[in-house]
Amino acid sequence: MSSDSRRQLLNAVTDLFLLDSEPSDTSKSHYGEIALHTLPHLGGEDRKHYADNVAAVPSLPHAVAVSLASDTDSEVAKLVLKLSPVLTDTDLAAIAVSQTQAHLTAIAERARLSESVTDILVERGDSAVLRTVSGNEGAQFSDHGFDRLLQRGGDDVVVGEALARRGDLSPQRAQRVLRIVEQVAEQGERSKDSADLARQARQQRLEVKLLLADLRAQVRTLAEVVTMLADEDRAFHLAQVIAAAGEISNEQSLRVLLQREVSGIAVLARALDLDKETFRAVLSLRGRRLYFAAKTIEDDLRDYARLDAATADRTMRFLRLKTKVA
Repeated sequence: MSSDSRRQLLNAVTDLFLLDSEPSDTSKSHYGEIALHTLPHLGGEDRKHYADNVAAVPSLPHAVAVSLASDTDSEVAKLVLKLSPVLTDTDLAAIAVSQTQAHLTAIAERARLSESVTDILVERGDSAVLRTVSGNEGAQFSDHGFDRLLQRGGDDVVVGEALARRGDLSPQRAQRVLRIVEQVAEQGERSKDSADLARQARQQRLEVKLLLADLRAQVRTLAEVVTMLADEDRAFHLAQVIAAAGEISNEQSLRVLLQREVSGIAVLARALDLDKETFRAVLSLRGRRLYFAAKTIEDDLRDYARLDAATADRTMRFLRLKTKVA
């Protein structure tokens, strides 16, 4: 009945649960009951230790993930909010409207964010949240959300710099950002740097267009372009190039590139006949963005070498069909 005994029990059962990469629904249900009954009796440090261990586990029962992500102690919730593949947009939205700014900042750091979630973040978030979400290239903004971001954070030099670096802005949004940072540039030297960053982002967007033209003209190889963009950590531009080469949408490409499950980007890369070293560069980008350990990257690389090209081609044909129908 002691807190220490409960902690030991939860840790032991968790070790057993994680041994099975694909647990049955019954196993998940039983494990979830144990975790949910134990967590309220643990101290903050013990809950944080447990949360950090299971944050990225895709088989974690949904109720456990929600319980951890909703913990009033942001240190417990932080890594789960940032990494958990189990949390849905509905979960994130509910937490974003009810929890602290520290919770919102953790959500803003997720590799991918939907418009419905960013709408809440830019409405409720403080300067730290606005700065984080504005620099997150995996965050999508509705027209209303982008307008609110500029209204609430337009005078913040850091927000301006973050938006200026983004490679996914439409020409209209990019022009709005450029006008704002150039106006703020009159206020100081750092703001002048923001204007320079905006011009650099515009140049990078032009560069991507030229790279795509080079690929069509066979002046450069796909492997060369993919490696260059991955090494430079330009995730959105990389997604654009992969989307064009694979004849799928930018959204599909960015989703498989930045989701924690590696199978999607592996299939796409195999269908595009990218060699092992090129895929290593892609995995390294994912590792930096999603905080994967080096061992995980090496394991994914070995699995990629064994991936059947015919299976990858069939999957790609299905994705292209979905793109055409949409």
